[in-house]
Amino acid sequence: MTAEDAGADRVDALTGDRTHIVGTRQSRPNLPSTGCPFCVGGIEAPEPYDVRWFPNRWPPLSGERAEIVLYTADHDATFPSLGVTGARRVIDLWADRTTALGQRDDVAYVLVFENRGPEVGATIAHPHGQIYGYGTVPPRALDELERGNAVAGLGPDAPGDRLVSRHGSWRAWVPYAATWPYALVVAPEQPVPDLPALDDRSRDELAGLLVDVLGRLDRLFGDPMPYMLWFHQRPTDGGDWPDAWLHAHISPLYRSAGTPRFVAAAELGGHVYFNPVDPVDAAAALREA
Repeated sequence: MTAEDAGADRVDALTGDRTHIVGTRQSRPNLPSTGCPFCVGGIEAPEPYDVRWFPNRWPPLSGERAEIVLYTADHDATFPSLGVTGARRVIDLWADRTTALGQRDDVAYVLVFENRGPEVGATIAHPHGQIYGYGTVPPRALDELERGNAVAGLGPDAPGDRLVSRHGSWRAWVPYAATWPYALVVAPEQPVPDLPALDDRSRDELAGLLVDVLGRLDRLFGDPMPYMLWFHQRPTDGGDWPDAWLHAHISPLYRSAGTPRFVAAAELGGHVYFNPVDPVDAAAALREA
């Protein structure tokens, strides 16, 4: 493999799947050898901070297009424990970094995301997320953009009795065809294209809703819920994208207390999923949590 090929976006000729081959990440440590690198005084946070970002030391994308976002200096915090004020700081940083990365000529799409818990591959417990600046629009995000305003909650996707919570103009609901048992979509009622476009009020409302629903997930089974969270937003490739509608997906791992929901061969092989929890029941459980 040449240096030019390393980390390049490859497309499988049979399946159409896109993959970045990043052999350099094979040598990255699974856990820090001494202390937490994200705590104040650690290798990634030498000075006190409220929120902080820095380039990933083991980047899956070239050109410093992969970043780490630290939510707080408190190692034992959770996103819900940040409160609205702390969560708002995180949202402001997400928006700032979306703008900064999106202005680069080599970035067509900014994906803000979090993997929470070792069950989904988070190697450091300190509250943090990541941001990737892709050279092309990722297929899943592109699929959603091409479906137009489905995130508005129209037709079968109208939340109804699958609504979990509302904060101002923001709602969280369990999707009609949820892939994960306690999956959530978080979106504003009216279209906003991306994180930088949110005004002060909407950022506060989003902060309140994230604190609310992530807290519900932790309370659902009485233990911290491992989850994957990501935002889909307007591409930064210079296109018009009139149907871009900012929203977040939250995919919690557990189907019941301590029991993960595994995705198995039939689902990956057929790209058709089997959810053991009715979305209406999932929403009711989250409302009660």
